[in-house]
Amino acid sequence: MAAKVEANGGGGKSDVSAVSAKVPAVAHPLAEKPDEVASNISYHAQFSPHFSPFKFELEQAYYATAESVRDRLIRQWNETYLHFHKVDPKQTYYLSMEFLQGRALTNAIGNLNIHDTYTNALCKFGLELEEIAEQEKDAALGNGGLGRLASCFLDSMATLNLPSWGYGLRYRYGLFKQRITREGQEEVAEDWLEKFSPWEVVRHDILYPIRFFGHVEVNPNGSRKWVGGEVVQALAYDVPIPGYQTKNTISLRLWEAKASAEDFNLFLFNDGQHDAASGLHSRAQQICAVLYPGDTTEGGKLLRLKQQFFLCSASLQDIISRFKERRQGPWNWSEFPTKVAVQLNDTHPTLAIPELMRLLMDDEGLGWDEAWDVISKTIAYTNHTVLPEALEKWSQPVMWKLLPRHMEIIQEIDKRFTAMINTTRLDLESELSSMRILDDNPQKPVVQMANLCVVSSHAVNGVAQLHSDILKSELFANYVSIWPTKFQNKTNGITPRRWLQFCNPELSGIITKWLKTDKWVTNLDLLTGLRQFADNEDLQAEWLSAKMASKQRLARYVLQVTGESIDPDSLFDIQVKRIHEYKRQLLNILGVIYRYKKLKEMSPEERKKTTPRTVMIGGKAFATYTNAIRIVRLVNDVGAVVNSDPEVNSYLKVVFVPNYNVSVAEVLIPGSELSQHISTAGMEASGTSNMKFSLNGCLIIGTLDGANVEIREEISEENFFLFGATAEDVPRLRKERENGLFKPDPRFEEAKKFIRSGVFGSYDYNPLLESLEGNSGYGRGDYFLVGHDFPSYMDTQAKVDEVYRDRKKWLKMSILSTAGSGKFSSDRTIAQYAKEIWNIEECRVP
Repeated sequence: MAAKVEANGGGGKSDVSAVSAKVPAVAHPLAEKPDEVASNISYHAQFSPHFSPFKFELEQAYYATAESVRDRLIRQWNETYLHFHKVDPKQTYYLSMEFLQGRALTNAIGNLNIHDTYTNALCKFGLELEEIAEQEKDAALGNGGLGRLASCFLDSMATLNLPSWGYGLRYRYGLFKQRITREGQEEVAEDWLEKFSPWEVVRHDILYPIRFFGHVEVNPNGSRKWVGGEVVQALAYDVPIPGYQTKNTISLRLWEAKASAEDFNLFLFNDGQHDAASGLHSRAQQICAVLYPGDTTEGGKLLRLKQQFFLCSASLQDIISRFKERRQGPWNWSEFPTKVAVQLNDTHPTLAIPELMRLLMDDEGLGWDEAWDVISKTIAYTNHTVLPEALEKWSQPVMWKLLPRHMEIIQEIDKRFTAMINTTRLDLESELSSMRILDDNPQKPVVQMANLCVVSSHAVNGVAQLHSDILKSELFANYVSIWPTKFQNKTNGITPRRWLQFCNPELSGIITKWLKTDKWVTNLDLLTGLRQFADNEDLQAEWLSAKMASKQRLARYVLQVTGESIDPDSLFDIQVKRIHEYKRQLLNILGVIYRYKKLKEMSPEERKKTTPRTVMIGGKAFATYTNAIRIVRLVNDVGAVVNSDPEVNSYLKVVFVPNYNVSVAEVLIPGSELSQHISTAGMEASGTSNMKFSLNGCLIIGTLDGANVEIREEISEENFFLFGATAEDVPRLRKERENGLFKPDPRFEEAKKFIRSGVFGSYDYNPLLESLEGNSGYGRGDYFLVGHDFPSYMDTQAKVDEVYRDRKKWLKMSILSTAGSGKFSSDRTIAQYAKEIWNIEECRVP
């Protein structure tokens, strides 16, 4: 890979003037031909400078290329919003604490259908598009599936020409960048904004005041006003989201917190009190510094709550402003829900509910009933979890301190809901404490955010059929008896553009060739056409060749980031996702440990008969989640021993892939052959990486959990490696465990004993292993059923080894996996949201 650009074939570093001599610097913002595009890139290198004029290397070339692509995006963007302004359709506003965008350059070039043009333009500089794209850092605006789902949804909204916006926060340092050392995981700040992002446009005219703390004043007429406290400003940064082969380009609007010049105390500063002089500036900067700041202290809790309110208040003020600018006052607020749909992505944006009430009542003068009518027709809520710790509950004292007016409003909502139950549903009185919004437990009074969402929203949806069924039958069963039509399922999806067409060009080309059309990119159901060719030897040979190209690319990447050589002829077995006990990376590594022990016990001849396997695990563990941190360390300790063992390392390798993010996934997923989605049944709401792997012809070993259930139905059960307890079994099995009835499998005990023998080093893994032992108690009793599922997991892994040795059978299963993945397009998901929840329609730019 070239390290720097050579100008005119010269031998030294290139500078901007040399580049201009080679390719004239002429502005061509709407260039169509490679020569014009090259000139536009050269123009940006010279006239949109961000670096000294003596440098034009890969990094400078990336920024100039990105700005050239952005020129075209800005025209489409402006045309889109001009069209929306003229037509005035109902619009959707998608509020999410996370958007995991990935790299924008390759996605924009692909969606705009200008890949070949830019490839040829960059050739004129002696550059390859791939090496330029590698310079882009992933935007650190999310962590896992929640944020990646939101980004897939934006891509589909734009592609389906839907009038919509995304709203999020502009985190400077992200969650963290993960480094792996001998001690395991180390967290350092993300540096994606260390220089700047060429994709964002700051809107200096879009600025809203956001208040914290203060008190509520009651006016003589009984109206209330929130005053005092401290006020920061929310400044808008817009990121363009182009649809696929359409002019429509929508916005992801990210808010940054800042204080104004007036808030800088010059007197204090000149008096030497420098920190005190800029106190508000410092506190404002903290709001968007980090995604999910630690919340074990009151300061941490206040900061997280500030983030959530900041997102909600800025977004709603912006939405109201847009609604008003299209109309002459006085405004007819009953029209608001016919023009605005607000979707809450999980409970993080719940404060949108009391904030919209406050804005309508205190600022716009509406009465309670009128404001409530607007709210309950405008807001919808997506639930993403049944895990109790993930259903947010905020301390009432912290809420009263930070948001006193909102607590008054929440109190009133709770009071009215309670009165409604007491007058119309006496049968639910015994359940009322779990249904109320305020839990007034004197030891720990909290606001139950999910309950506030359910009571206030016009629609509540789960994200896979099993998850939605659990919500209706267990978590929200009492609410279902009051509002049976409020609850829906919207099975998640992924964008086939990023997750197949762009990240796996070899396989995409084969699919297009055999289907004789590329229309599958926007109509993924067409993939079923591959089923008729699943036994075709020519297709199988091409399929194998595409998979091998992806595996070789992945092997080069693993060597680059870990220094470990892996064999592309071995079975590539991958589990990448947030490290969490319910996702059961521990089950995976215990299985690997048992495999290693058995390989050690075999003769060389016996080993030759086994299926060589490379196991890759990746994902970030929250810094305060001790067992997750231990699991990361264990994987690395096992890898260090196995990979340096000459007797075994031709048959087994174990690699921890560091700093898992979207760009890493785009290399891992196409190269994977077996993917592990092995969460305890009933605990994963949906999962979306399972869909990405399946779409790329990777076979899944998994439990009947989340979207695994539907994937197995779509691709046919004989093409899915199933093991483990079902969601219905889990409560009974936990009860049996408590009663001392669990009998562990000898293989499970053997694996744990092998760790305790010290073969993987001196680190004390007892606290981790003890979580799998005992029958009950905090951090004991194997809550996630690793021990119960271990034997069926190992038996199923043996079946995987057997099938992999039958290449024709494996390839057929792989083809049928892709062929059955059509349902899991985010285009389908978003079309359902648009029709069944938001009631919005296509608004295509002519």
